[in-house]
Amino acid sequence: MLADFFIKRPVFAIVCSLIILLVGVISIPTLPVAQYPDVSPVQIVVSANYPGASAQVVEETVTIVLEQQINGVEGMRYINSTSSNDGTSTIIVTFKQGYDKDIAAVDVQNRVSITEPRLPEPVRQAGVSVTKQSSNSILGIALYGEKEGEYDDVFISNYADLYVLDRIKRIEGVGALRYYGERRYAVRVWLDPMRLASRNLTAQDVVDALNNQNLQVGVGRIGQPPAPKGQMYQIDLQVRGRLKEPTEFEEIVLKADEKGSLVKIKDVGRVELGAENYNSFARFNNRNAVGYEIYQIPGSNSLAVANAVKAELKQLAKKFPPGLAYGIPYDPTLFVIESRNEVISTLFQSIVLVVIIIFIFLQDWRTSFITAITIPISLIGTFAFIKAFGFSINSLTLFGLILATGMVVDNAIIVVEDVTRLIQDQRMTSRQATATAMHELFGAVIAGSLVLMAVFVPVAFFPGTAGQLYKQIALTIAFSIVISTFLALTLTPALSALMLQQEQKIPRLLGRIFAQINWLIDLMRQGYQQSLIHLTRIKGIVVLLFIACLGLTGWLFLSVPTGFLPEEDQGYSINILQGPEGTSLEYTEQVISQVDQEFLKIPEVASTFSIGGFGLIGGNIANNGRLFMDSRDLAKKAL
Repeated sequence: MLADFFIKRPVFAIVCSLIILLVGVISIPTLPVAQYPDVSPVQIVVSANYPGASAQVVEETVTIVLEQQINGVEGMRYINSTSSNDGTSTIIVTFKQGYDKDIAAVDVQNRVSITEPRLPEPVRQAGVSVTKQSSNSILGIALYGEKEGEYDDVFISNYADLYVLDRIKRIEGVGALRYYGERRYAVRVWLDPMRLASRNLTAQDVVDALNNQNLQVGVGRIGQPPAPKGQMYQIDLQVRGRLKEPTEFEEIVLKADEKGSLVKIKDVGRVELGAENYNSFARFNNRNAVGYEIYQIPGSNSLAVANAVKAELKQLAKKFPPGLAYGIPYDPTLFVIESRNEVISTLFQSIVLVVIIIFIFLQDWRTSFITAITIPISLIGTFAFIKAFGFSINSLTLFGLILATGMVVDNAIIVVEDVTRLIQDQRMTSRQATATAMHELFGAVIAGSLVLMAVFVPVAFFPGTAGQLYKQIALTIAFSIVISTFLALTLTPALSALMLQQEQKIPRLLGRIFAQINWLIDLMRQGYQQSLIHLTRIKGIVVLLFIACLGLTGWLFLSVPTGFLPEEDQGYSINILQGPEGTSLEYTEQVISQVDQEFLKIPEVASTFSIGGFGLIGGNIANNGRLFMDSRDLAKKAL
């Protein structure tokens, strides 16, 4: 029998247990950490830009064309698209949960490539991007000037673009960045319609002139082979390519008449160095700012990525211009850390309570030690299975370990109690008692473990997103039971044969305490026995009470509010603002500024980050805005 093999070879049993323990310890640092399991479906984002087009034009010429071709791609669940007045088209293709994200991206890219010839020329020139993206952001950062008016948002945007964003994008696990209030430098040409009309010109004539005269060309060399014999020099030609200064753009020729007079851009308008667009704005603590929302690559460690971004920002901040600073107004990973710490604390408390209860009832340090040693080995060894099955350390897996704390000791307690009974009642040696007990209990231990696993394993096969959540709890408990069963058949009998003795020396004080505990247990046992005698005399009433309890349980089940996951205070709030239809971005900015001032008066509010010009479901909408507000405790931990 397996138990006899390990009883005779206790060192081998201890080594097997140490291997389980070491593999679990090694697995823990390599596991990703998250609040909940990654159950979000795969998303592929298709982005295109049609400069100058309205939302309706973008919808008709870009979004619908792409949607018609992408629709029906293998593994797709649904498509969500947004067309904005700033010319952007965003299509989010959501695939089935668990679908390979690389295959999904390739399939969507192939469909987009087929459609590109049908798109408008400006869209083809700018290109259509296809990216993999997680549906949840892991961090929100803001760059701002500490003094009002010291740096405008155009300067901040370009500084971030040159010195900050590239460093963040190179961090392992960072997938995509979404910009809020970004205004990069751009040369803007403002045309006067009256001047254009008086010279028989249109805006398209200006666009054509810009395309034709603002070029980067290669003009070759003079004197390169083949050349006439005796050619002694070879010169590389360089010409002024793309224009850089506004004054250079003003000199672009639009038209020349028969007399040789030239019409230039400066004759029909003006050129300035400004922002690429003015469709949105961002404020941090009611100061000009630029915000960036960071998304992780699907499957990456959200906590590790967020920590890496924070560390990189600390290094970059040392080289910021004087007065330029950064803030972290949105950091959901802080709640992940807090919830993880709370669960780990609860886990240790449950282990301590289980050990105390074992000692109180077994009343011997040897039997308590043999039983309690299975707890850390079973729980830590479970992390090896968590690693093998691609799970993460999250609230659900840790919760499963908490539930398993009281289960992993059951088999060991059964073995130790039976060995102790045989030693005390039949005066056997510890080795004889252990061998006899294992012959009696071998099948019972396995059967009991299978019954427990039969409760949890079927939950792992539940369909849908809820099934993915419950799967990690169920399998975590099942893994711990498997290890505890192995320990009950190997380590526990080996230690029992080595450590248990017939005579137990109990200190006088503990003996008195144990006597009182045993008296209380006997009293409860007698009371329970008497209650059963009385209840058997009123069987009808007991059955009616049982039926009433079933009805009460059903009523509570139907009346208690339902939800996918419990709502918990994460230390921040997201507020949505919407002005009357037709109001301008300036109106939205004034309202958000007033709201910011009111929120910052609240002592518990650490910072506010507001964005204007963004709709609730995406796209640029002038009368919409959002405001993030976090607590002081979270802000201190984030920085």
